[in-house]
Amino acid sequence: MKAFTPVYVPVGVPTFHLESAQDAFERSKAMLRSVDPAFVCPEEMLLSIDKLRDYLDGLEPDLIVFQNLTFANAAYMSEVLRRFDCPLLLWTLREPVIDGGRLRLNSLTGAYSAANALRNFGNRPFAYALGAPEEAEVVDEVRYNVAAARIKKEMRSLKLAAVGHTPQGFGFGRALDSDLMNSFGVELEAIEARELIDAARSFTDEECAPYLEKTARATCGLDKTPERNRLDHARLYKAYSDYVRGHGIGALASRCWPDFFTAYGTPVCTVLSLLNDDGVAAACEADIYGALSMWIGMRLSGEPVFFGDPVSLNEDESSLTFWHCGAAACSLARKDTGAEIGVHPNRKIGPAMNFGCESFPGATIFRIGREPDGSFRFFIAGGEGLDKPRQFIGASLVVETDIESRRLVEESVLAGFEPHFAVIKGRHGRTLEALARMLGAKVWQW
Repeated sequence: MKAFTPVYVPVGVPTFHLESAQDAFERSKAMLRSVDPAFVCPEEMLLSIDKLRDYLDGLEPDLIVFQNLTFANAAYMSEVLRRFDCPLLLWTLREPVIDGGRLRLNSLTGAYSAANALRNFGNRPFAYALGAPEEAEVVDEVRYNVAAARIKKEMRSLKLAAVGHTPQGFGFGRALDSDLMNSFGVELEAIEARELIDAARSFTDEECAPYLEKTARATCGLDKTPERNRLDHARLYKAYSDYVRGHGIGALASRCWPDFFTAYGTPVCTVLSLLNDDGVAAACEADIYGALSMWIGMRLSGEPVFFGDPVSLNEDESSLTFWHCGAAACSLARKDTGAEIGVHPNRKIGPAMNFGCESFPGATIFRIGREPDGSFRFFIAGGEGLDKPRQFIGASLVVETDIESRRLVEESVLAGFEPHFAVIKGRHGRTLEALARMLGAKVWQW
């Protein structure tokens, strides 16, 4: 994949106050490169269509920051639009002086001309910033759009694997390869769960010893799991790891029940847990859009994310508990307990993760979902990860939500959201909003 390339396009005309425009140009370049040193910037202001064309020749932008240094008519934006179809941030400068004298820049009128061209050129989605290069809101808007555009580009090289099919009644996690490619640029690969089970059974204990040792180092209490299940877990961990490495998989959605209990005798939960710590977004119950939500969260935070169901709420502290059977990444566990090993709460077979997650300041609850018409939507909610022990058998995380947890539950249930969510460390709502706009997805935000 080629390197991420954000491009600064500062346009104007020479009939305005060029000293003020030049000063804004230099300050803008400095700010953009402080956000991302990869920003491509021109050596001089682009004060004619010919200069704009010469600058754009040969560029392959992944994000364009289009700035009206002065007023410029719609032909400037039209030249950009006819060449490129990439995320765009339109940036207006404030008028530097209001003294009853000359209009120095008239950047805002230029923004209206550019936005009108965007609207009429296929109704292109775009972001908007208004202010000086030093204003925090402008810097933040650039930062959020850079982060979102980078993820959008990286998704085009993501290969996501579907391991088996969703159980009956879990159709919300299914995806067509054409939908993933068309809407996100993601390649979907499919493999049957039995193929990985058969591969696991073919390995010797010696071949799987490193995987067993790695699991023992990452967890607590593995020795309490019957030996046969420990060895079968290691075989399965090797089978999944070999498949992920051999096929360049960055995220996967794996079938779990009932096959791994009935046909194999050992759950896949802890395998998925360890894959998440290995940097592979791994969702259970074959939830493909859940896995993609996890992958985006991992790209935003640089850490594994929690994946689970909302199962309980506490109105007094405005909290919502997320839980799942036992596939949470070991690194999410509370430090006082570590990543404890237990059994699956329903099947009573291990190893499965059995711990409460550590607290963290700032959390983002996220889900890529589908509207009834097939279009995509983003669930985005903010909160704080609380210091709570394990709430139920399995892995749990309690989040104090920014809005009343009861309201969040009632509104999201009435909206028909899917029951699986990714909980990401840090507050990433603005970046996810920017990404949704770039992808043409509707935003539901709390």
